[in-house]
Amino acid sequence: MFQARIYVTLKQGILDPQGNAVQGALASLGYQNVEEVRVGKYLVLSLAHSDRAEAEKEVREMCARLLVNPVIEDYTFELQEVSL
Repeated sequence: MFQARIYVTLKQGILDPQGNAVQGALASLGYQNVEEVRVGKYLVLSLAHSDRAEAEKEVREMCARLLVNPVIEDYTFELQEVSL
């Protein structure tokens, strides 16, 4: 069994209004040293695979087909073997 941790972020150059709002809120709370905030998604999936290569292939397919918008988003993932 594997656990996939997927990090989805906006590509560089894509405007991030949510990140701008968070940055503004932090500034209003006195955190003036924050130069940029980018907001993304974090997903954790448990996969019933015994083969690492198959698990990696399936995570890539899920990201390409549903979890990530490749036009405006990038992603990375970590795959860790877990025991029940």
